[in-house]
Amino acid sequence: MAKKLNISRINELKTNAYDNIESYDDPDTPKALEQFTSQIKKVLQADPKMLESVPEYLPVALYGRVKFPSDAKLKWAHWINTATQPDWDEFKVTIGFNNADLPLVLAVRAYSEDLLIESCAVLYLLENQGKSTPAPKRSTDDDFEDEDSDYTDYSDDDDEGEEEDGYYDHYDDEDR
Repeated sequence: MAKKLNISRINELKTNAYDNIESYDDPDTPKALEQFTSQIKKVLQADPKMLESVPEYLPVALYGRVKFPSDAKLKWAHWINTATQPDWDEFKVTIGFNNADLPLVLAVRAYSEDLLIESCAVLYLLENQGKSTPAPKRSTDDDFEDEDSDYTDYSDDDDEGEEEDGYYDHYDDEDR
């Protein structure tokens, strides 16, 4: 009998992991997330039991470093939609870990294979659901009073033949 994925727990882990990722995604300190994940990987590898109190740290530590092959994404979608936890043999062929992260992955697997699988489900959701990754920071030049407006002012578009600086479109060559 297949184990069940606790989807509410996974969604909570996803929210907590996303909040952590977003808090370190700062344009003023662009390496903050990288530095934090580097430190947390060392700590978790040395003491995976720490994940009992902060389980969201594993998806944060592996964020952006785990690959889901395109054919495996269908399996992950099915597992999450049916709340079915894959067994280890199914799981290991649907995910690609960065070689540098293998010692951490092996330490966590030895501690709790279920937590490793749940964390990868979180990573899958972060990668594939809406509002999954930190939104790019908008510059103040892009801020409008009414951001919900679908109106775009095209009144300056009367300069037909002029090309925009830094813009190249190979279709423009066909017009010449």
